[in-house]
Amino acid sequence: MQLQRPLTQNILPDRPPLTLAEYEKAGGYQALRKVLAGMTPQQVTAAVLEANLRGRGGAGFPTGRKWSFVPMGPEAPQPKYLVINADEMEPATFKDRVLLEGDPHQLIEGIIIGAYAIQASMAYIFLRTTYTVAARNIAAAIAEAQAKGYLGHHILGSDFSIELHLHISAGRYICGEETGLLNALEGKRANPRAKPPFPPVIGLWGKPTVANNVETICNVPHIINHGAAWFRGLSRVADGGTKIYGVSGKVKRPGAWELPLGVTIRELIEESAGGMRDGSAVRAILPGGASTDLLTADHLDVVMDFNGVAAAGSRLGTGTMVVVDDQTCIVGLVANLMRFFAQESCGWCTPCREGLPWLAKILTAIEQGRGEPDDIAILKEHIQLLGPGRTFCALAPGAMEPLQSALKYFEEDFLRHIRERRCPWR
Repeated sequence: MQLQRPLTQNILPDRPPLTLAEYEKAGGYQALRKVLAGMTPQQVTAAVLEANLRGRGGAGFPTGRKWSFVPMGPEAPQPKYLVINADEMEPATFKDRVLLEGDPHQLIEGIIIGAYAIQASMAYIFLRTTYTVAARNIAAAIAEAQAKGYLGHHILGSDFSIELHLHISAGRYICGEETGLLNALEGKRANPRAKPPFPPVIGLWGKPTVANNVETICNVPHIINHGAAWFRGLSRVADGGTKIYGVSGKVKRPGAWELPLGVTIRELIEESAGGMRDGSAVRAILPGGASTDLLTADHLDVVMDFNGVAAAGSRLGTGTMVVVDDQTCIVGLVANLMRFFAQESCGWCTPCREGLPWLAKILTAIEQGRGEPDDIAILKEHIQLLGPGRTFCALAPGAMEPLQSALKYFEEDFLRHIRERRCPWR
């Protein structure tokens, strides 16, 4: 049964994370031993590619393919870097926190194997500053791994060496953009970089760099231990593995659960989260965090995988959904999200820097009963002006997703606010 939920098999409520000795007793670091005993870096990358592991940070890019972009061989630039994005600033997302706090040695083992695959000699965990419990647990686990010889020079007597550093970030949403994260790690403002060149070729301090999400890298030891076919078999869809799904909102049991990739929205709400609270009904769903398009109660049978949610008109994102009930004002919800995105803009490009605060101001006015009929047209115009291809990175286009879907499904709510000069849900 444990093999059906490999990521969380060692995590139990109200129990501290496994020590290194306990993690080893549970099978930990066997994947690393297997890799160093007889696998080439190319074989490790091939195994991850065959497993159909897609990135769990939101974009869903195939992990093995990303690794394959890194220059290899004696002529490749050195040093190379592996950076783990543990900033987790997407509103309503808390899946990585479960892994960071609950099983840090699993993360460390995945990092060492990933670093071996791309022949990186340095790795960083870029951690959100408010994750203080995670910071304490990770630091303790790194010290244990260092003392046992899993980190440092000539790991387990091999020719491979790796340094791992925990970096406590200042914590900004823009650090979810990998080049913004790299700039922050270099001590600069977290502004995105122009691409190309892409980080696997020219990244941290101008050297080849791979940035992976926490949940993504935690899958790697299990793929090595049990094989690509086993990993694909965990999923209900073509993409391999399980997924840590989260549900928040007015449900009876909000939380996070490791389930086969490809469960439905209905299963998550009604079975995992126990259904809606008494007196509440589903009206809308943000399926993968704040920067995804709203879906409606008509989408409860949508499959929660990358392709299924995309076909419904949204994105899987982080897989941590917000369930919006029928007593919550959609306009107020979107206005609140827009204020967040406006605050988190790095200010690098004009559409994002100027457009998001303007939209937040208009939405706040509508929600407070000060909206004008022309505001709807202005909102729709800005959805195009701040859409994909119009800004330097994906922050503003992501902010447009809840707005455009709210106007698609709930435009009458906006019009009613304007007509009645008040919020009808107050």
